[in-house]
Amino acid sequence: METPAMNSSAPSSSGSSITGESTLTRATSSAHGAVDKVASAADEAIRSARPAIDRVAAIAHQTVDKASSAAAPTAEWLSAKGSNLTTKSRILLDHSCNFVTKNPAASIGIALAIGVLIGRIFRSNSGPRA
Repeated sequence: METPAMNSSAPSSSGSSITGESTLTRATSSAHGAVDKVASAADEAIRSARPAIDRVAAIAHQTVDKASSAAAPTAEWLSAKGSNLTTKSRILLDHSCNFVTKNPAASIGIALAIGVLIGRIFRSNSGPRA
């Protein structure tokens, strides 16, 4: 059996490898260049946006500070009024207990009268009678 003859017009493996490597090198360099340009543009965009972001943050902080300053006196006033109301309700409770202790019959009469009054109010608001 005879072995077929090699075709002399086929490219050698070493020549093909050199051409492929140079194409790959050019493509890689081109890709690196594109990535560097995009990264540079992103860095520039960040640098130019930073002052605007800082201004917005400063304005937001000022707004919160103003709102806090405006709300503080109101909170203090409400706290004082709440304490005052608590004190007055305790005094009223003490006076009521003292009255009931000193006047038990009158207290029962007053409680009965208030109960009847509340009953009539609720009955009259419940709608027409049958």
